[in-house]
Amino acid sequence: MDMAVTETASSNKAQDEQSPSREWPAWHASLSKYRDPSAAKSIWQLINTMIPYFVLWFLMIMSIRRGYPYALTLALAALAAAFLVRIFILFHDCVHGSFFRKKGPNTFFGHLLGLMVFTPFDDWRFSHLRHHASYADLDARGFGDIWTMTLAEYHAASKWKRTCYRLYRNPVVLVGMGALFSFLLRYRLPARKSMRKERASVIFTDLLIVGIVMTAAWSIGWRTYVLIQLPVIWMAGAAGIWLFYVQHQFDGVYWSRKKDWDAMRAAMEGSSFYKLPAVMRWFSGSIGYHHVHHLGSRIPNYRLKECYDAIPALRSRAPLTFWKSLSAIRLKVWDEEQKRLVGFR
Repeated sequence: MDMAVTETASSNKAQDEQSPSREWPAWHASLSKYRDPSAAKSIWQLINTMIPYFVLWFLMIMSIRRGYPYALTLALAALAAAFLVRIFILFHDCVHGSFFRKKGPNTFFGHLLGLMVFTPFDDWRFSHLRHHASYADLDARGFGDIWTMTLAEYHAASKWKRTCYRLYRNPVVLVGMGALFSFLLRYRLPARKSMRKERASVIFTDLLIVGIVMTAAWSIGWRTYVLIQLPVIWMAGAAGIWLFYVQHQFDGVYWSRKKDWDAMRAAMEGSSFYKLPAVMRWFSGSIGYHHVHHLGSRIPNYRLKECYDAIPALRSRAPLTFWKSLSAIRLKVWDEEQKRLVGFR
């Protein structure tokens, strides 16, 4: 593991453990009780997620081969996309080393699940761990986050840069087009400042994806594969980007300069508690308990709600409901004077 990732992992570990220098509250130590993964639960999650996903692929292939209306295929694709979002959450747990106790199974299934979501395991791990070490820090933006300018930076930027930024923050581009861009194009290249291991991971994943695509084209045909894979990856990607957006882009969110950055506030106020209906919570792997995840990134997805229910301090913040979260799309730049996200107007 290269030095940058090692430093980032150490930073994440510091967030998971009580540290006197950061003056964590007494209840923070209780999070460690929920860090132990259960192999039985993890294997069951793999079974109840991957098998339905492959069954849906089979049904979509048959619907096209038998000439059923494409609307039926798209309906099945929407359900398959929901399962693919869940697959990404399992991949995300492997990235944090929280899905299994040992590194080997986390790495193996991390690569396997990453292949299913078109994401290189080591490279995404590099940028995502950097995100955990730097989120809500205005002086450390640019790793695994949504491009966010301060109001002063926006006014000082060139007309071309402001245009690009406004286009990027447009929901049609960010959530809609961003899904295909990220999973089909962006992840085909290494992350910024990545090292040899991460670059090799990208090449390895890209070659395997080419092999899968060629095999699919030979076995079911190019047309069938594209008619299924494209809408599935697009809908799953759009849902995933939206989930990630509202986790750190909402009214009342905490951001700070490095000198004033506080890990506790970053977790509790810089990450949302996205309260979703039970079905949506299942498909999203309880990632809506995002403040809990950032307080203890080694807590498996299936223990986040258990941890939230057991520690009263975690329930002290108001939840972000689905309908309320829709208004977050109007938030565009960080106003350092008001200390809040505001719209362009």
